[in-house]
Amino acid sequence: MTVTAETSTADDRAELRRVFGHFPSGIVVVAALGRHGPIGLLASSFTSVSLDPPLVSVNIAHTSTTLPELRRTEHWGVTVLSRDQRGVADLLRRPASERFDGIDWAATDDGAVHLDGAAAGFATRVDDLVPAGDHVIALLAVQGHFAESGVDPLVFHHSRFRRLEQENLA
Repeated sequence: MTVTAETSTADDRAELRRVFGHFPSGIVVVAALGRHGPIGLLASSFTSVSLDPPLVSVNIAHTSTTLPELRRTEHWGVTVLSRDQRGVADLLRRPASERFDGIDWAATDDGAVHLDGAAAGFATRVDDLVPAGDHVIALLAVQGHFAESGVDPLVFHHSRFRRLEQENLA
């Protein structure tokens, strides 16, 4: 095994991205009500941070065209896509002005947007936005949550959307 200590060239970054892809992650939609309707983006960097106080985080690239719009809002919905929402994930890759066309969603009174049919979700308030390399770490205070029993999440692994395989390990 060879371990590389630095990544500086485009080839090194591409290889690092490939290695990062070995770790499967869930797919979330981070969304809020903007000036002209829902705004949001797909993210695979969502994680729980703390139970007391309840905090979660998501990493968003500085180059995101949606990030400036999200920064104008205080409450974000974080929707964990279900295994059957691959098509929704594809729709959310469209240009921002079309991103939510044909997608069923609802908003909380304070503007956190959630997608229908999700595996789980969190209503959050932005606690802090921390610059970190080429991303911003959004630290979000959880104000509410839901989970659908028996609904598995959609996952992202090796740069592809995938479903969890049910396996009996007993």
